[in-house]
Amino acid sequence: MSSLVSLTLFFVSVKTKARLIFFAGVWPESESFRDEGLGLVPEKFKGQCILGENFTLSNCNRKIVGARFYFQGYEAENGPLESFNLPFFRSARDADGHGSHTASTIAGSVVPNASLFGIAQGTARGRAPGATLAIYKACWFGECNDADVLAAMDDGINDGVDVLSLSLGPLPPQPIYFENAISIGAFHAFRRGIVVLASAGNSFFQGTATNVAPWILTVAASSIDREFNSNIYLGNSKVLKGYSLNPLKMEASYGLIAGNEAAAKGVPVKNASFCKNNTLDPTLVKGRIALCMVEVLLRDNRREKAFSVRDAGGVGIILVDPVRQDVGFQFIIPGAVIGQAEAKELQSYMATEKYPTAKIAPTVTALNTEPAPAMTMFSSMGPNVPDITAPGSKILAAWSPLATENTSDCRVNYNIISGTSMSCPHTAAVAAILKSYYPSWSPAAIKSAIMTTGNPIRRHPNGTQASPFDYGSGHINPVAALNPGLIYDFHSNDVINFLCSTGASPTQLKNLTGDLISCKNPPTSSYDFNYPSIGVSNMKGNMSVHRTVTYHGQGPTVYTAVINYPPGVRVAVYPAQLRFTQAGQKMSFRIDFSPYKNSNGSFVFGSLTWSNGVHIVRSPIGLNVISV
Repeated sequence: MSSLVSLTLFFVSVKTKARLIFFAGVWPESESFRDEGLGLVPEKFKGQCILGENFTLSNCNRKIVGARFYFQGYEAENGPLESFNLPFFRSARDADGHGSHTASTIAGSVVPNASLFGIAQGTARGRAPGATLAIYKACWFGECNDADVLAAMDDGINDGVDVLSLSLGPLPPQPIYFENAISIGAFHAFRRGIVVLASAGNSFFQGTATNVAPWILTVAASSIDREFNSNIYLGNSKVLKGYSLNPLKMEASYGLIAGNEAAAKGVPVKNASFCKNNTLDPTLVKGRIALCMVEVLLRDNRREKAFSVRDAGGVGIILVDPVRQDVGFQFIIPGAVIGQAEAKELQSYMATEKYPTAKIAPTVTALNTEPAPAMTMFSSMGPNVPDITAPGSKILAAWSPLATENTSDCRVNYNIISGTSMSCPHTAAVAAILKSYYPSWSPAAIKSAIMTTGNPIRRHPNGTQASPFDYGSGHINPVAALNPGLIYDFHSNDVINFLCSTGASPTQLKNLTGDLISCKNPPTSSYDFNYPSIGVSNMKGNMSVHRTVTYHGQGPTVYTAVINYPPGVRVAVYPAQLRFTQAGQKMSFRIDFSPYKNSNGSFVFGSLTWSNGVHIVRSPIGLNVISV
């Protein structure tokens, strides 16, 4: 079986500095993978630099400390790699760019004057530039075979890694944990003390988040305070705000034509409106800018529309797209993406002007834009919620110069792309840094530190309030995560107890763990699983949940509970204060919920925050009140 790759897959190992181990190929000559200033490879790392096509021992250094590749499972399922007629290397070398991009996002060295055709120009660096990388390439042509992924994960675990980050996942909905290769492999890594992170997915809609097993830190995507604007100058002197990654300059204005007004003979008008291949009449499109629509929000190939316009003689493309502001697009010809409001104004102009014209400006980088960070529109949502959100919109990072996809068929060393595959490595780097600071911390403790210090944010782009279904515990705060104050810890036995409480059978548990396990009777309540967030999917009347926190700090302190009440529910915490005398001390508490109003099939949200005046330790609460 294959898992749909969202972008790529990583591993991290730590000694005194975090070390990253990565999964989808790399372009080792990139400046982002220089090894200046790095020390010797830690003795604990047992990996190898496996030779392959265009990959030699010289391609490994103190930044790329190991390289492996896996294809047997993929070929057994799909046939020889050569049969696809797509560029690839039968080695750890990256042919599609995604591997280099995500690897450098975590651990890229400092590179001045990086940009994409001058767009987003500045110093490129990974979030953990002191980390080193080992490459485990298990994905080919956008898919990852389960057997190859599990083999790579096994090697990474045995090679001595400490953090595993997976920017890939299955199509929604989330498969059951006991039959999903990623969940199974991640559990074995978690049991070995490895922090496991994964992308939530890019499926836009509620109920589409995947990789949500509780032993995985699941990452959603948010925006950053930077936009790439390609404005459209109309013949009536009005300017429409567009978005693109367009380095191409139009020297003059050109006529406008809508795709549905330029249908080729015998082609339905609707098909032409989407500017599909061979749907446009060259006699109508030649020398003009075409206005095109998105047909399928998730799967439409935006770049192919530009090829269709170019092949019909068009000189530019304006694409109406609801996700315009969150995803940077490049086209083979000058192009810009607009939203519905801009499209309405443009269509009005085209309807009232006999000879409508426009000029598409090259992209300009706009800094300090607001609101930021905010949720992206494409990031997958709960109720199987992500745990945290991190930057994933229009991220500049290293690229394979052989990968021309998304780069206007020009070879580049750095590219700008979007997705939860970009937010996952941002978070993996934070996990690696935490592991280097606190090598004795469990994966759950690191997960807790990241989650409880997250900040709630608004939804992008309209500024409305988002919920934990979007961002989980909030937007990542790396500085606060280094000193979280309190942590919610759990281990593999706690996970098994949780699964038992949800009805897992001995056969299912063996599929996951590899061991014969009998659940205790009665099992611990699933609501008492010591997770950093609190969720009840079917609340019927009053109920209580229990949690235990471990003090991470110096000297005596007192934490006081502060409650943000979910609508229609009374909440009380006992005790309301936690008095700690020394670091490492554990204290338990109980949260009582008393609903007085049904939530009518929808979740209501609140939060529990512990604070000692210095630290803020926040847990989101999500409740679906069935009856009072």
